[in-house]
Amino acid sequence: MEHTFDYLILGAGMAGSAATKGIRSRDPKGTIALLGAEPHPPYDRPPLSKDLWSGKKSPEQIWRNIEGLRATLFPGRHATAIDTRAKTVRDDHGDHYRYGKLLIATGGTPRRIAGLENERVIYYRTLDDYHALHDALHPDMRVAVIGGGFIGSEIAAALAMNGAKVALLIDGEFIGGRVYPRALAEFVTKYFREKGVEIHTGARVKGGSASDEGVTLQLESGDSVEAEWVVAGLGITPNVQLAQAAGIEVDNGIVVDEQLLAAPDIWVAGDAANYPDATLGERRRVEHEDAALTMGEHAGKNMAGADAPYTHLPYFYSDLFDLGYEAVGELDARMQTIEDWKEPFREGVVYYLKDGRVRGVLLWNVWDKKDAARELIAQRGPFEEKDLRGKLL
Repeated sequence: MEHTFDYLILGAGMAGSAATKGIRSRDPKGTIALLGAEPHPPYDRPPLSKDLWSGKKSPEQIWRNIEGLRATLFPGRHATAIDTRAKTVRDDHGDHYRYGKLLIATGGTPRRIAGLENERVIYYRTLDDYHALHDALHPDMRVAVIGGGFIGSEIAAALAMNGAKVALLIDGEFIGGRVYPRALAEFVTKYFREKGVEIHTGARVKGGSASDEGVTLQLESGDSVEAEWVVAGLGITPNVQLAQAAGIEVDNGIVVDEQLLAAPDIWVAGDAANYPDATLGERRRVEHEDAALTMGEHAGKNMAGADAPYTHLPYFYSDLFDLGYEAVGELDARMQTIEDWKEPFREGVVYYLKDGRVRGVLLWNVWDKKDAARELIAQRGPFEEKDLRGKLL
């Protein structure tokens, strides 16, 4: 079957759905279609490891509105090829789509452990993953969570708060060790243990086996970990195959210009986009909600003729038991860090600097300071510790 649309969006996640809003803000009549790999309409992804577990939201509250934007959704479909000359896309059902403007918002695929595939092993990413884990949950269920980064730490905290016995396997010494300053990472790791999370440090999983009763993880050290279920939060690999096969430049994502344009009449937004960050002055690929939403909407506006550069500096946030933070810019524990605590490890700000310039800000239990942090990062400095004391507190 053949279809024709003014705007075709590959990917029905947050970036894709936000693009429909951007398009509609400038073009009330153009036809819009989204191809989504999942069987569901677009939904907000952060609640999968946050609000759905705390009870702040129900699954019915996470859906994103595309019906009100008069967009046609083709769920459960993968685009398999783009013909940039003919301006057509083919999908895995054999359908063809002619487009006027195209957005690639295909996101990323969770990294997996070779040979470790079973329904009791969840590479956590989707609403179906949430339902599978939530439906299986029972008091004292033993769950092994692999990965001490963003998703791993959040889902470990969420499961522990819901009565599971959680073993968190991290390959480093501390939770968040690549992002937090050492003392804060030590505190967070100790805090998780106090909340009942069993932490295995230096734990690299090389494989395992699974049955109907549970999973055995084999570590490089020779040790093993037993669990009823396993949740892996190992990051994602951007989905660039379609673009690469179509001759579009790929380099840690799909390369776009300041307008998010990758090729004539083809834009990219979300996890897969490698874009020039106007504030930090370097190319970045950002895998967080704020980037997906702002980039998607901006790409949609440009598809409908806005012709404007994307200049937003994204932020991200996390909830860990009763701790929480918002973060702006580039956070890397290898940078110079300046810590400004109102109460040590409970309320404060961490600044990340390179050559005297603030590149990132961690707002630890400090709220409504994102815009001030963005203004600070936009300044070239140089800054010293005395310049930053009390600046955002």
